Amino acid sequence: MLTTRGRLAVLLGLGLYVAGWAFGSQPLYPVAVGLLLAVGLAWAWVRLLDRPMELRRVSAGVEHVEGDDVSVALELDVDAAVPPTSLTLVDEVGKVGRLEVTLRRARGRRALSGRYVIRNLPRGRYSFERTTAVLEDPFGMERVVADLSTGGALLVYPRLVELERLFSEAGASDAGGRKLLLRRPSGFDLHSVREYEHGESLRRVHWGTTARRGRLMVKELEDEPRDEVAVLLDAAAGVSAGEPPDSSFDMQVRAAGSILRTHARRGRRVALVLNSAGRETLSLRGEEGDWRGALELLAAAEPNGVTPAASLLGEGSAAGRALDLAVVTSRLSPELVERIVARAGSRRGVSVVFVDAPSFARRTGPPEPGLLRLQTLGVPVIVLRRGDDLAERLAPPSAEAAVG
Repeated sequence: MLTTRGRLAVLLGLGLYVAGWAFGSQPLYPVAVGLLLAVGLAWAWVRLLDRPMELRRVSAGVEHVEGDDVSVALELDVDAAVPPTSLTLVDEVGKVGRLEVTLRRARGRRALSGRYVIRNLPRGRYSFERTTAVLEDPFGMERVVADLSTGGALLVYPRLVELERLFSEAGASDAGGRKLLLRRPSGFDLHSVREYEHGESLRRVHWGTTARRGRLMVKELEDEPRDEVAVLLDAAAGVSAGEPPDSSFDMQVRAAGSILRTHARRGRRVALVLNSAGRETLSLRGEEGDWRGALELLAAAEPNGVTPAASLLGEGSAAGRALDLAVVTSRLSPELVERIVARAGSRRGVSVVFVDAPSFARRTGPPEPGLLRLQTLGVPVIVLRRGDDLAERLAPPSAEAAVG
């Protein structure tokens, strides 16, 4: 494709040729032919360079954490007899924009290399949406744009804090001052039915199937595995305030990830339940499990959930079946408060991390009515506001009130 300079050169060359013919000026002919020949050579040169290319992209370091400067190294192999000495590569990165870098060929090497640095990246998943290489002749008269898109994404993980103990382990008590005990709910669920065998208890008879088949049928039960701890990250849409990385939802992600890692490091079986548009759940046992998968889920989390968090606390969900539950949210709806109260009343472990979203917009919101009720009933509750030290707030609380 001719550039603006190339088109001007063609027009000038044709104009000089016509002028030389019209005025009989012989010296104009060599100039005109030279300009047109230069454009033709530029076209041929770029076509010679336009050969299959393979791009390799490497981001320095194993893990990228929010707030870091991320360096991305690029290496390009060109399958040409005479590879170019340099070219411009354009990377279009989601949520970052268009990035240009000049790749150069080092002495003694055929591959071209270069790098760019993205400063102070917030948490998130940054997809490489489109990558192109721009091939030009030395005079900039001809250009070819080659698509080198390979997909993939750059993940920036939340900055988690190290915790020895959690605020919820300080010893929650009910309204009468008695310590709440953790009681494991029954883990047996109906798997199938089979024929009755002599000597079995009649309490296991499945009467509905027995009536349909005309012979005794009993329930076949199996123990459904339950996670010891579940962390529910409420990614409800329209609640988050502030701009990443200093937003209320980013604070939620850091809190949920820190609690999750604390339990995982103890070797416990934990589940991360993300109430986003996809309603994703990931279970792992200790940091030896799929911890990288949990980090990736936290990195890519967006506040786009449309399902009420209360609906994820039923017995059919990972959060509802867990022996202990931590709810991280910025909105305590009446339904969610009732579910938490019911869980606490059944003497199952539950704690709440409430992130005060208005504080991230530098304003004061109305008091959350559900907080005092939960605290009065002995549910461990902390409130996180903009500027709080996360490690200090998630640790066992001091004697002062957690809500104020």
